[in-house]
Amino acid sequence: MKNTKVVFMGTPLFSVPIIEALIEVATVVAVVTQPDKPVGRGKRMEASPVKEKGLQHGIPVLEPKRLRKDADVLETLRNYHADLFVVAAYGQILPPDVLEMPQYGCINVHASLLPRWRGASPIQGAILAGDEKTGVTIMQMDEGMDTGGILVQRELSIDKDDTAESLSNKLSGVGRDLLVEALPPYLQGDLKPVPQDNTQATYTSLIKKEDGFLDLNLSAVEIERKVRAFNPWPGTYIPWKNSQLKIWKAEILEDIHLKPGEKGVHARYPLVGTKTSALCLTQVQAPGKKVVSGKDFLNGVREW
Repeated sequence: MKNTKVVFMGTPLFSVPIIEALIEVATVVAVVTQPDKPVGRGKRMEASPVKEKGLQHGIPVLEPKRLRKDADVLETLRNYHADLFVVAAYGQILPPDVLEMPQYGCINVHASLLPRWRGASPIQGAILAGDEKTGVTIMQMDEGMDTGGILVQRELSIDKDDTAESLSNKLSGVGRDLLVEALPPYLQGDLKPVPQDNTQATYTSLIKKEDGFLDLNLSAVEIERKVRAFNPWPGTYIPWKNSQLKIWKAEILEDIHLKPGEKGVHARYPLVGTKTSALCLTQVQAPGKKVVSGKDFLNGVREW
């Protein structure tokens, strides 16, 4: 299998263990990733983790802004004559002519148990819904949004304190191992795609920065899930002193009841009221400050 020529498409940290494993078992002839983007207050341009990994291994990196409209990149991909394209959280939909390029088609490492949580944010979707389990699906790609036939799946339990970051790290490892196991039988024709049950499909949408606002008129359960689902990005916040107080960790206190938005203190930690019960803010970040415990935050402010 080492002689199998593969183009890898991915962008975030989730994709890095997967490309690392792929480099060990196949010949990765090119990497396709999202273009560098500005980060921080200084808007410094930052490369994707997958781009950095590709360059580290001396693999050519392609960064089309819109793959389907970049004729030069499409031609370059065609000229690699790759046997297989492997996709893991790339961030763009592949056009039909790309899907048809490799001999063995395109397969996707998707961070959910399809058909549940198709779309751009499956990890966040599972946490927001309070799912007790999720997993990874290796699927054969078609023109739809995560609608292709399933090759293999593996389940993973979601812990009560899992954030998008911690769950992503776990699922990345599952995806890496599952891909390495699935590739040999797939390339030999022994692993066939099974159609998804479209009647069971659920969908996620692309998360935006403004989605981090916490509506305290919702239940404590919904808000606590959102805090975990949007950690580390885009983060969540509540209005505070004409600005925003970021909430990085929170715990539900079912025996304490405050009105939605009402503030309180318990065991020297800040509380806010929700529709159902109080929420203890265990880790917060004031504007321009570092992330601290709720207790340390209260020690540094005069009013709460």
